[in-house]
Amino acid sequence: MRIIAIEEHFVTPAFVAGPGKISTEQFRTFRPGGAAIVDKLSNLGDMRIADMDAAGVDIQVLSLNSPGVEQSEPADAIACARDANDLLAEAIKRYPTRFAGFASLPIQSPDEAVDELERCIRKLGFKGANINGHTQGRYLDAPLFEPILARAEALGAPIYLHPTVSPKPVVDALYGGFSPAVSSVFASGGWGWHIETAVHLMRMVLGGVFDRHPKLQIVVGHLGEGLPFMLPRLNKNLPMQTTKLERPVADYLRQNVHYTFGGFNFMPTFLNLLLEVGVDRIMFSVDYPYCSMQESCSFLKHLPVSELDRARIAHGNAERLLGL
Repeated sequence: MRIIAIEEHFVTPAFVAGPGKISTEQFRTFRPGGAAIVDKLSNLGDMRIADMDAAGVDIQVLSLNSPGVEQSEPADAIACARDANDLLAEAIKRYPTRFAGFASLPIQSPDEAVDELERCIRKLGFKGANINGHTQGRYLDAPLFEPILARAEALGAPIYLHPTVSPKPVVDALYGGFSPAVSSVFASGGWGWHIETAVHLMRMVLGGVFDRHPKLQIVVGHLGEGLPFMLPRLNKNLPMQTTKLERPVADYLRQNVHYTFGGFNFMPTFLNLLLEVGVDRIMFSVDYPYCSMQESCSFLKHLPVSELDRARIAHGNAERLLGL
């Protein structure tokens, strides 16, 4: 069975020296095994291919590691995004049957971001874009970003909405008051990342993004960032009479959004997602190198679904959405 993983990360020297410097240094210093993970992030060659082969993963769709360029100053974001996209394009040329790419975009400069998305899709052959959450407190429902969303829709380019840490006032208010170790994880991979991403996506829904761009497709990881669990409640408590949207909230979450594993190898969470959105909206991912490809592939192979549905999740849905 072919396996395509679509939330897989890399870094570049320019990123490590720039937007990713602090996070990379902290990762090397404080996380057990962090240095080895950074080495894997930096490798777009034989080491990564060997890990894929050992687990049985056929294709990785690669994106620049969080926090991406979204929190940088515009000039720095433009330079770093273009450098990352060029480096990724070269890796795809070396391994055209094993790698594909999501573009990094300097969305704080919408005109440049539109041009870069166009270049990445039409010239470099990328399959969509990756956006790491808010941009200095601004979310994708803001009018500033309309040109980017319009071009993504026109190009048929899905946007992977990856988590990032909430703006500092939110972090201080909600996640402070504990030990640094607890607050850090509480604000990020333990809770905050997922709530932040769910709120971001709901801002897009309630802000009418998908009414203005009905063909736009968004991808989120971690089995839906908690949204499938809340979907019936959101749909009930935010009726069309209140939202003034063209469709019920649930329709957007089932027709404009796709969902990946992202290391959430938890069976009850998967079953909830399956029941709420259906098998055609679920795609495999690992969150490499933060999570184990072997563990994720084993989880995929033991899902209580038919072999046809397993194949849809493993590769068919990604092939259809991304044109792989």
